[in-house]
Amino acid sequence: MRLCRRKCNYSHLACHIHCLNSCYCAAAVPYEEVVRYQRQPGDRNRLIVLIGPSGVGVNELRRQLIGINPHLFRNAVPHTTRAQKSYEENGREYHYVPKETFENMVYNYRMLEYGEYKGHLYGTSIDAVHAVLDEGKICIVDLEPYSIQFIRTHDLKPYMIFIKPPSVSSMKQTRKNASIITDYYVNMKFKEEDLQEMEESAKKMEIQFGQFFDQLIVNDNLQEACLQLVSAVHQAQNEPQWVPATWICSGSQD
Repeated sequence: MRLCRRKCNYSHLACHIHCLNSCYCAAAVPYEEVVRYQRQPGDRNRLIVLIGPSGVGVNELRRQLIGINPHLFRNAVPHTTRAQKSYEENGREYHYVPKETFENMVYNYRMLEYGEYKGHLYGTSIDAVHAVLDEGKICIVDLEPYSIQFIRTHDLKPYMIFIKPPSVSSMKQTRKNASIITDYYVNMKFKEEDLQEMEESAKKMEIQFGQFFDQLIVNDNLQEACLQLVSAVHQAQNEPQWVPATWICSGSQD
């Protein structure tokens, strides 16, 4: 879940990304011992994490992947402090909670990411992720890279997929009629500076967090990128992968 995947000048949109420590401290680790891990039939599915710069299409790829097989792929239902609307169902669109409850979840490090939109708090909780995995489903989330160190745990065993934009010249052709759309309906046309910012942001993400990415997909064509994403998710669940040794040694493979 993303409250906002780009810089925005709208005064009503405030984005506060939660990070336990400095967003760079995880990337400062020069070496990490790894081992081969093969998920067994009785193990929970690995969490699939999509990461990418604003406007690259992470939200749309997540939605399309879930649409392919909604009985297998699920989104972690976010929490919010806003009032429930008449057509909504608690636990379907959102988990509706009082502000005090939400703040307690933040205080107790139960939120992977959280932010404020039009005076209401929204966030993706670790409990919502566990709820999907406990049902035997594959949980698909999209997060800011600053959440990486919080989510890299032995019980979740996340598989990180970096969604990278193509060149600016290519995006000028493929995105000339496209709009930037978030989960909260901020809909703006791409400008050339948006495309340049996207490219620069992707480069910075690769430099700072690239060692944590298990797979890289260039979103030059949405359908082709979605097919690659399906293949990557299959690999994550069914093929041996290198993971931190602490994920195997620090607890049982639940």
